[in-house]
Amino acid sequence: MMRAVSLFLCCLIFAIAKLGFSQEPFNQVFEPDKKAPEGFRTNRTSYSAIMDVLEPSRPEVSVEQLEQLKEVPLEVIFSALGEYQLNYARGFQNTQPGSRLVGRALTMRFLPPRPDLTEAALALAEEGNWDRRYYARAAEEAGPGDVVVAELGGSDGHNLFGDMGATGIQQRGAAGVIIDGGTRDYAGLRDERFADFPVLHKFTDPHTTSWLGVEYNTPVRISGVTVLPGDVVVGDDGGIFFFPPSHVEQVLEYADMVADREEFQLQLLEDKEYRFRDIYPLSKELQDEFEQLRD
Repeated sequence: MMRAVSLFLCCLIFAIAKLGFSQEPFNQVFEPDKKAPEGFRTNRTSYSAIMDVLEPSRPEVSVEQLEQLKEVPLEVIFSALGEYQLNYARGFQNTQPGSRLVGRALTMRFLPPRPDLTEAALALAEEGNWDRRYYARAAEEAGPGDVVVAELGGSDGHNLFGDMGATGIQQRGAAGVIIDGGTRDYAGLRDERFADFPVLHKFTDPHTTSWLGVEYNTPVRISGVTVLPGDVVVGDDGGIFFFPPSHVEQVLEYADMVADREEFQLQLLEDKEYRFRDIYPLSKELQDEFEQLRD
């Protein structure tokens, strides 16, 4: 009797599990892809399903916020970013050594040419009324505070532009350029007229640009990290942070707190009342005192 009941229960559980967790067959049937509507492929921004999902959570960063970020050390930004601390790229040369680059990412991705790709890129450029040279597009479409971020094959890649292309982008009010690849005209890009327009790049090379722009303002890979269009960019000779615009207020608030704390610690050191180890970092008692002063 007990065996019969056990068998019945096992069958019942199996039937319920099959109803609740039905498995798809090996040979699944998928809905066919939907064709892009007429005119869709000539949108100024290349379509990205990822960005379509993320867009509602990505607020616009103001000019005032970008100006404030220019004064925040990279070390402070690192401490404020939490899970985005590793979204940091290194290994770039700066055409304006010592200068800081801050802005919003305007991304572009390039591939080496081949006949059919070249034909398609030229056709799209004609349909969309843009220059197939994406640096030239940026020289017509970039806005104030933009940072052109180009995925160009890294140290084994190719050049983006020279000083004429840089001038065109600069005249649009862009803050600078980051190239995971190379640039021409290194001497020209170091001229004083580019003093506020740093170009962070991997190498210089006299060859003219030949790689083709294939995606404009979509996710790219820069020196091993992901960069999304509209990301906040903060970089200097040491490296570059890319993080979501939703984190700007968090970074700025943390920077204010750090500035206040360091002022408090410096005063304690000058007073010579406490041991260094109790001041840096703050002991619990001194931390409590600091927080009370800030409230």
